[in-house]
Amino acid sequence: MRFRRGRQEEVSVNVTPLIDVVFLLLIFFMVTTTFSRETQLQIDLPESQSQVAAEDELPIEIIIDRTGTYALNDKVLLKQDIGSLKRALTELSDASKTKPIVITADAQTPHQSFIIALDAVAQLGFTKVSITTQAEAFDN
Repeated sequence: MRFRRGRQEEVSVNVTPLIDVVFLLLIFFMVTTTFSRETQLQIDLPESQSQVAAEDELPIEIIIDRTGTYALNDKVLLKQDIGSLKRALTELSDASKTKPIVITADAQTPHQSFIIALDAVAQLGFTKVSITTQAEAFDN
């Protein structure tokens, strides 16, 4: 048997439409992608130079340590939630909303713990609230 060798057709792939599609996808992703540049804020906290005059009435002191543990007048609360803090404040204040409150927090206290203390004081309606700060260090 003899095989005839005829004319072989060239097989070619036209890549022009493929390049067009890839180019359009590239443009689509470039336009729809958001480029976020992450930055870190450098914050210099203010220092206090004023001193508050002493009150005649002894204040209720809320102390927050670096782990977020609350203590009222040096008595540590068993539960560290806003409900326990509000109950303890109500007991110590004898339902007087004019009793002064002093919040003392460690410099490393979680921000959320400090906000919970402020929120509890605000929800109970106390009007005399102060926050202890460290006096500014003067260079001589």
